[in-house]
Amino acid sequence: MSKEEDRTQPAIEEKEIDIVDLAVKLWGKRRRILRWGLIGAVVGVIVALSIPKEYVATVTLVPESTVGKSSRSLGSLAALAGIGGGDMSGGREAVYPGLYPDVVSSVPFALDLSEVVLPTGIKDEETMTLKQILGKHTSRPWWSVIMGFPSRIAAMFDNSADVEPKLSTKASVASDSVVEDINFYQPNSLQLSKSQMGLVGLVNSRVSVAVDQKTQLINITVTMQDALAAASLADTVANRLTRFVTAYRTNKARHDLVFAKQINQEAQQRYYDAQRAYAKALDRNQGIVLRSASIELERLQNEAALAYNLYNSTSQQVQVAEVKVQESTPVFTVMQPAVVPFKAAKPNVKMIIAGFAFLGIMGALGYTLIVPSLGPVFRDKQRSLQKQEQG
Repeated sequence: MSKEEDRTQPAIEEKEIDIVDLAVKLWGKRRRILRWGLIGAVVGVIVALSIPKEYVATVTLVPESTVGKSSRSLGSLAALAGIGGGDMSGGREAVYPGLYPDVVSSVPFALDLSEVVLPTGIKDEETMTLKQILGKHTSRPWWSVIMGFPSRIAAMFDNSADVEPKLSTKASVASDSVVEDINFYQPNSLQLSKSQMGLVGLVNSRVSVAVDQKTQLINITVTMQDALAAASLADTVANRLTRFVTAYRTNKARHDLVFAKQINQEAQQRYYDAQRAYAKALDRNQGIVLRSASIELERLQNEAALAYNLYNSTSQQVQVAEVKVQESTPVFTVMQPAVVPFKAAKPNVKMIIAGFAFLGIMGALGYTLIVPSLGPVFRDKQRSLQKQEQG
């Protein structure tokens, strides 16, 4: 046997002896380890029972692009109808799916959402606003109440005024039945109170939107302590988001349609006036053969023809504007509708109990292995310090 083998053999035996000693030591303290594990499990049960039940409802949407194939088909349809369709190629929308989470978490959207009336499963309360549900019927664990006590004490001595919001809003007006408008804040400026800022935070903590960059699937997830309210709120968020995107995408086209209809109505009135003037002139000069009368009739006839051409042209522009509104309207397909959950998603009782039991066992192992070895170290350190003081 070589010298190197002689050196490694004792090290291996020493390591094996240490592992055996460690196993023997742990086996000797098995009751302590089990006791600590049981204590951790009991604490886990208390924690799990203290956490309110949370229900999760999800809606999955698929946005269908209306810029490519549908744009070309609508342009072809307009061409077949004899309408100068112009440029219907469109372009990339400014509010693309990647920005939908920012839209839903925005302050105006959250404030508007807090006023939504939702059906609930709360006893004696068939419907409530989201603000009332979050403020009066949402419980918290007991430790959060204790941890929030200092902030409530500080709020009692806070003399700052709770200023009401000052909103400067612009309401979008739906001018055509093609698109349903959205009742949504479009503020120039906001001044929110502390309670409203807290309400916005609560709403955003309950509602989340995730977009899959590969498939473009839009997942709207709502977490509430009431199952019926969670499903209803998820459906409401999906509807309001699609209406907001529709209103944004069709805003320019709808304004163009309003302007085209206004010009068309003015051209129609001018055409009718010119037509009536020409008819009255014909009635007045019937049977009269005068050059002046003939010239006046010819002039009125030409004015009526010009007014008709303008009226016909503006009518075509109205049809073009209607096609553009339809072309720019996005289409959303609901892949997964909101379903009232029967089982609470939170808390995960088994995982909480297992986690606290594991922590108890690890604490017992650490106490068994580390604390005894620290005692001699502290004593040696204390002796050395005493010697230094005596010296």
